[in-house]
Amino acid sequence: MFDVALSVRESRMRAMGRIAAAAALAAAALVVAPAAAASYEDEQTLAERFAPVVRLVEQEEACGPGEPYDPLDVEVLLASEPTVALRGPWNRTDLVKIGPQADDLRNRFEYHLDFPGDPLDPGCDFERWSKRVAAGSEPTVYAHVVGEPGHPGTLALQYWLFYAFNDFNNTHEGDWEMVQLLFAASDAREALARTPIEVGYSSHEGAERATWGDAKLTIVDDTHPVVYPGAGSHANKFTEALYLGSSAEAGVGCDDTRGPHRELRPAVKTIPSDPVAAREMFPWLSFEGRWGELQRAFFNGPTGPNMKSQWTKPITWSESWRDVSYAVPTGGLLGTGATDLFCEGVARGSRALILLLRSPTLVLSALAIVTALVGVVVVKATWTPSAPFRLARRRSWGQILAASARMYVKAPGTLLGIGLLAIPIVLLGTLLQWVALEGLHVVGIVSTGESAGGSAFLAVLVGTALALFGLAIVQAATSVALLELDAGRSLRPQAAYRRVRSRIPALLRGIALFVLVWVVLSSIPVLLPVAIVLAVRWCLLAPVAVVEGRGGLAALRRSGRLVATRWFRTGSLVGLSAAVALVSGPLLGALLIFVADVPLAFLNVVAGVVYAVALPFVGLVTAYVYFDARARVELESGPPSELPAEIALESA
Repeated sequence: MFDVALSVRESRMRAMGRIAAAAALAAAALVVAPAAAASYEDEQTLAERFAPVVRLVEQEEACGPGEPYDPLDVEVLLASEPTVALRGPWNRTDLVKIGPQADDLRNRFEYHLDFPGDPLDPGCDFERWSKRVAAGSEPTVYAHVVGEPGHPGTLALQYWLFYAFNDFNNTHEGDWEMVQLLFAASDAREALARTPIEVGYSSHEGAERATWGDAKLTIVDDTHPVVYPGAGSHANKFTEALYLGSSAEAGVGCDDTRGPHRELRPAVKTIPSDPVAAREMFPWLSFEGRWGELQRAFFNGPTGPNMKSQWTKPITWSESWRDVSYAVPTGGLLGTGATDLFCEGVARGSRALILLLRSPTLVLSALAIVTALVGVVVVKATWTPSAPFRLARRRSWGQILAASARMYVKAPGTLLGIGLLAIPIVLLGTLLQWVALEGLHVVGIVSTGESAGGSAFLAVLVGTALALFGLAIVQAATSVALLELDAGRSLRPQAAYRRVRSRIPALLRGIALFVLVWVVLSSIPVLLPVAIVLAVRWCLLAPVAVVEGRGGLAALRRSGRLVATRWFRTGSLVGLSAAVALVSGPLLGALLIFVADVPLAFLNVVAGVVYAVALPFVGLVTAYVYFDARARVELESGPPSELPAEIALESA
């Protein structure tokens, strides 16, 4: 009986324990369950409260300038739309389904959506199509509340915007952009009691940051940040301006957010923070393909939000945000004409790349014809005798290039040393540019848009002046080395630079005037030809200053007289060699991108070394052009000669 009683008592105790445990769990559930149940509601409330106001560049007429695409509701696109195809995997032609729905994208890898139209020749097709698809629906953003392990106490609120087409340099179907707010909070409920600490706007690669309340951030109704997407590119900006944008995929271009604008307050669809619930509610979130047609290189459709690093690591991603975007000052000295000229030039380069991809045979044939014409010029040109010595003589166009090449081969140590010793000047230019761009941020002064564009313009001005100064120093040192080599004496690179040292003030004065005049004239499109003419007339500044010992302004005048009627000859020789020096490094780097998997830092090193090696050749060509021009000027009144006439240099 005792055993039975004990057993019964133990059973009762165990039962009471289970009841107590159940009661405790129920009590805990009463505490936890409402918070868990309200969690998604909290996320929705938070997303609605801070939803961005989108100000798009107004399009005044269909298919005209401006932004025709609204942030699109993805569910509308995936509602059995009969003009959308799901293709793949891994090629452009395999058709899986016409009019795919969200469930059809679930767990698809390396598939892609295909919209009607040709992204390399879009015309107005995508604009008309997207307006038809979006008819009757609201512009939409997708909110996502997410934290990150390793960063407790910080919460990200993301807004993802999908556009039907990207009409930037790298035209492509589909375009995902986003806005991210950061809170000092652990979850959505806690964030509801606080204001954001920081905001990031995606823009090509990376994003630009602003603190909440920053002067550059416009906030409507105390909670809604205003975002200005660039017309065509959808790069998000804080202000309206003409920005300089760049990325590895999109290249360099102009993001124009200038008004007039049309203001949108998109509908907010909140994606649950729980991944399982998110994919159940929005099946397309598990799609790991591309939201647009497969194309070569930079014209590929983009991957979706779930494939971006910031989807799961938003705090880590925010650490790479930049502090400023640079806009071109569109008033004052530069004026809009110069910026429009630059932007149009970039756009034409983009169209040329598209033409290459669309019609490689046509483009390659055109290049072959141009190459053949250059070949004819090369064959017809007089290249011999190419004697590099006895400097002060008349030489033909081809002889100048041949003599420069032969001299480089004869004295590689001296000339390579001259080029490599110019690297510190390049580094100094980089440092001064950094000071112009980032120095204000270091002392706590942050700007964006045109105010930052003023800093960028100053940096470009400083960089241009230093680049020209570096080139002039190399040209001057090369001229000194040539004189010594012509006299049968060897000269170390350091000695050449020491000989040039006394002429540095004259070179600086001449270059300062050169840059000032160039900036003023090139800012006004109609005066750009004048700027180009003067640039060629003054390109012999360095050899004139070092060989003839003239001051800055006097050296520019003397250079102009020497070039005079030989403008095209001088420009083609010095300009061609300088173009080779400037382009060869980046071109080699671009080729390495396609043929080898190497770090970008290595490509920069390669470009720098190639530039340093090529600079002395520019100096050689410039020096030979100078001596040729001087011989022709000083012998104009003398009797003609079938052989190259020479002059004495003792008077120099």
